[in-house]
Amino acid sequence: MLRELSIRNFAIIEDLTVSFSDGLTVLTGETGAGKSIIIDAVHLLAGGRGSQEFIRHGARKAELGGLFQINASTHPVFARLEEAGIECEEGTIILRRDLNDSGKSVCRVNGKLVPLSVLRDIGSHLIDIHGQHENQELMDEKRHIYLLDHFAKETMHTALALYRERFMTYKQLRKELEAVSIDEQRIAQRIDLYQFQLNELEMAGLQVGEEESLNDERKRLMNFNKIYEASHIAYETIAGEQKGLDWIRQAMQALEDAAHLDEQFKEASEAVNSAFYMLEDAAYQTQSAVDALEFDPKRLNEVEERLAVIQTLKRKYGATIEEILAYETRIASELEELLHHDETLHKKEQQVAIIQKELKTLAQDLTSMRKVAATALSDAIMRELRMLHMEKAKFVVQFKEQAQFDENGLDDVAFYISTNVGEPPKSLPKIASGGELSRMMLALKTIFSSTTGVTSIIFDEVDTGVSGRVAQAIAEKIAEISTNSQVLCISHLPQVAAMADHHYFIKKEVEHNRTYTSLTEITAHARIEELSRMMSGAEITEATLRHAEELVTMANSHKSTTI
Repeated sequence: MLRELSIRNFAIIEDLTVSFSDGLTVLTGETGAGKSIIIDAVHLLAGGRGSQEFIRHGARKAELGGLFQINASTHPVFARLEEAGIECEEGTIILRRDLNDSGKSVCRVNGKLVPLSVLRDIGSHLIDIHGQHENQELMDEKRHIYLLDHFAKETMHTALALYRERFMTYKQLRKELEAVSIDEQRIAQRIDLYQFQLNELEMAGLQVGEEESLNDERKRLMNFNKIYEASHIAYETIAGEQKGLDWIRQAMQALEDAAHLDEQFKEASEAVNSAFYMLEDAAYQTQSAVDALEFDPKRLNEVEERLAVIQTLKRKYGATIEEILAYETRIASELEELLHHDETLHKKEQQVAIIQKELKTLAQDLTSMRKVAATALSDAIMRELRMLHMEKAKFVVQFKEQAQFDENGLDDVAFYISTNVGEPPKSLPKIASGGELSRMMLALKTIFSSTTGVTSIIFDEVDTGVSGRVAQAIAEKIAEISTNSQVLCISHLPQVAAMADHHYFIKKEVEHNRTYTSLTEITAHARIEELSRMMSGAEITEATLRHAEELVTMANSHKSTTI
């Protein structure tokens, strides 16, 4: 859930920090006080489109931050965080977004800089914002099949997983078939190309480690004179007449004589003795190496030419000899397939035909399960609509068979509704009435709020255009949704505000010719007064105060008995 929201230099909000709790939180206040600005801030925090117009006049940037606490270890947001390489400790997620006056924005999740697309993806699993004319996932027909499957996940999970596993195999086989199904001219051209390349690579006869060995040999040949001179000097210095070994031999013999006479010289004698024989070995090895040294200009040319061949092949076939050899193996296999093209094509076609038949059966099973679930979903939604005083509404799930398989099978699913007797059901996004759309959305959200995995649901004046018993029904429905998800609601209805577990009052003030918005939690009598103001419009009277108290009493009674 959203635990804390901070807004700085955003529109008319200079600096605002507010903490939120479980249940239903209602935000009320006079028109223009900045209620929807807070929702706009949350929308941008979750990855919505932003611009420098949101930055408070005189400020260089707007700063938005939100702290979320997720207790369910299976929440889908954790998978998104892992994919993005973002660490999360004890279920705490901090979103941060800065809007700069240049028009650019900086996004962070748990302190890590992320692209806006990643912020939007993560935000979509934390916040679900609903306005009077926007209902996001519920209003997107492409998402209806996922909602239906989620509704029926207990019965469909195994079948859907099996279908998708086979569908991935089908996609790979289709890709392989398309690669094989090329025209004869292109086949001939590719055969010629591969044969030429294989001949060139076979003629080259590359060996792993060859380039490193040639580079070492080239270095030796190019530095022959320096190597010869240095090794010769080393040998003469150690083993030359009246040089190192002669002097050390004398020292060794002298120390041996001293050690026979005095034990304290024994260790020094042994050390010099060991050093003498080590130097003698080194001198022998150096002399052998010097004797073996031979400068061959022809060999240097051969090494240079071989390295040039390797560089040419690297430019054409791979960055390393290992990559070139891997390419050689791959095109040899592809050439073999091309030379037996007809056989390969027939084999791939048979494989695709077999899995298509299998997919068809699995997809039909999914369709049957979905149609059963669609009936149950329709019944559930119409029950909710009756509770929202849309007794004559008819909700149906329409199915169309697609021409091609996709990850969901062959079903094209769309939610349709008719709100008037005699009118045929129409696509859900095409419902005209704002009040009916709001109630439809609340019905769907009531059913899906406990299973869609969204942490916080925000309703922005979805109760606009309703009153009386419909307003009361909407209030009860919003309160019911808040038992499964944290709900933040901006409302003009006293019935909704009376249901709140937490009530915040937003007000706008002018100080030193600047406008400021503040947010204050109200309780007890202050809350009764606010409900009274919402009912009367301006003047608070004894009658409206009594009515407000009755409304709160009724709301508390309803929540204690039904929620």
